Formats: sequence, structure tokens, C-alpha cells
Amino acid sequence: MNIEQNPALGEQAYAKAVKYELDFGCCPQCVLATVQETVGIVDDQTIKASHGLSGGGGLLGEGVCGALTGGLMALSAKYGRDRDKLDKGRCINNFKKAKELTERFRQEFGGVTCQQLQQQFTGRTYDMWNADEYKAFSDARGQQCAHATGTVTQWVINML
Repeated sequence: MNIEQNPALGEQAYAKAVKYELDFGCCPQCVLATVQETVGIVDDQTIKASHGLSGGGGLLGEGVCGALTGGLMALSAKYGRDRDKLDKGRCINNFKKAKELTERFRQEFGGVTCQQLQQQFTGRTYDMWNADEYKAFSDARGQQCAHATGTVTQWVINML
């Protein structure tokens, strides 16, 4: 898929991913579900498998932003190494695309971990396992996580 083929496709994916994030949460699932509905390549099991990656993994904030993780999973669904080819090399093209997405994300959002984004978006980090802290984060971030989710989705659609 190439954005020149359908310039509106990435914008439509952005809007859908933002809506999903605002309505349902779990940014990696929102990215992957939107990619699935927009261009295919992602199956339901992959969407399910991404659930625990939200909030930097287990809602701890320490790992990679879930939206970015969802984007990396979508790229790998298309360009990653197949199970029956584990012994056939590294499939460097997928790593190049993953690097491109990660670097672009870092440049746009000022970091790649959930905690780095919390800091960028709100000026502090939160314990998402504490109900009051989670609500405070949800209130303070506004639509910024949804924007990151939509942005990653749009980029991925354009990269496929």
C-alpha cells in the first residue's frame, strides 16, 4: 500500500484510531484494529495478543508506548519473518521499517516509553494501578494519547 494510491486512507485511519482510543482505550489494540479494518494483514489473535502491552506493558509505564508497539506489530505482520523462516536470516527490511517508525515517533512525541509520554503530555508520571492516579492521568492527558494512537496508525498505513 502506498499513500499516493489513496491519500485519504491514512487520514481515515487516523480518525478511526483516535475514536477507538477515546471510546475503548488500549492503544495497541486500537492501532491494530484500525490497520485490520483499513488494509487487512492483522488477524484477531494479534489484536488479542497486544492487550497486555498497553500502558508501556502491564500498565506499568516503563516500556514502549502501546500505540508505538501496536504500530511495530502491524509492520511486522506485513514485513516480519515467518515462523518457518527462523533460520533464514534477520529479515532486515522489517527492522529498517521499525527503526523508521520508532525514530519518527521519538521525534514527534519526545520519547518512546509510556512514562516519557506521560511526562511530555502532563508534566509528570502516574501509577496507573492506583485508581485515583489513573483518573488523574486520564483527565490530564486529554486527547494526547488518542492523537499519538491515530498518528502511529496513519504512519503505519502510509508505510505498508
